[in-house]
Amino acid sequence: MGKRIKIGISVGDINGIGLEVILKSLQDARMISNITPIIYASTKLVKFYLKRLGISDMALNSINKAEDANLKKINVLDVWQEDVYVNFGQQNEDGGKYALLSLKKAVEDLASTKFDALVTAPINKKNIQSEEFKFPGHTEYLANYSNEENPLMFMIYHNLKVGVVTGHIPLNEVAKNLTEEKILGKLEAMKKSLVQDFNISQPKIAVLGLNPHSGDDGLIGNEEKDLIAPTLEKAKQQGYLVFGPYPADGFFANKGYQKFDAVLAMYHDQGLTPFKTISQSEGINYTAGLPIVRTSPDHGTAYDIAGQNLADETSFRNAIYAACDIYIARQEYRSLISNQLEVKQGREKRRE
Repeated sequence: MGKRIKIGISVGDINGIGLEVILKSLQDARMISNITPIIYASTKLVKFYLKRLGISDMALNSINKAEDANLKKINVLDVWQEDVYVNFGQQNEDGGKYALLSLKKAVEDLASTKFDALVTAPINKKNIQSEEFKFPGHTEYLANYSNEENPLMFMIYHNLKVGVVTGHIPLNEVAKNLTEEKILGKLEAMKKSLVQDFNISQPKIAVLGLNPHSGDDGLIGNEEKDLIAPTLEKAKQQGYLVFGPYPADGFFANKGYQKFDAVLAMYHDQGLTPFKTISQSEGINYTAGLPIVRTSPDHGTAYDIAGQNLADETSFRNAIYAACDIYIARQEYRSLISNQLEVKQGREKRRE
């Protein structure tokens, strides 16, 4: 058996379903046979949730720093010590406060390589806003922390992979935020991720149009012929296997996505609505284009069912699996590149 992968887990909004899906995912002993989970919260809070869920056979290892994690147990790193009142289903200040404390400490430890990959439970994008968090979501926060200007929200479900050019912005700002530079940047991040994270050496990427029917040759919009199509031609000249722009409705209805390794949508709902419909709550969100590995479930805080033991943990469990798979793929890719470099250097020395 290879190295155990250390997975850091941030708990998200404590009033939502985050800790419920975390604990349900880890309840099966097989889940931790090859990973070491570290939950960033407090032991008191986790035990409260265990009691609420009726889980009595889960042993916890309380720690104060990631280095003390027991490789074969479920570890809870105590980010805070005080008692916290959980108000299920409510959007309040505490939900955002403790979500940020958990996330901030987990990201700091990930940056210090104290664990291998991060899985984040859902936050409420409004109540987490503060002087330290002025971002539309996890993706932008992690990109800023990593000093990376081109992250890609990449939704993954088996062979269906959907990324978006514009992320968490209002719909009426999408068109003016589309530029050749941004589309090419997302294509670059997507191709790089497909190669190093998913072992697809020559990925075929489908690109969607912006307007209904991809503009109908300018009849209901000019972005396709004036911006998107020319940008794709430029990408082809750079060696990308890109195709489109395709009308989004027919593309998904006719299962056109099955012919490609990934799909690049122009905006959030254009890509995520069909993705979530097809994946049926089993897909995950991966932040590609960063030096770190971070995944999450493809759902939100689900206040409407919080505290009722009704949450389906499938997406969160899949997010853990995906984090492990991507981390391993990245390690293998780096090893391959290193070996290729050594071979090249050896050949050059022999020529001297």
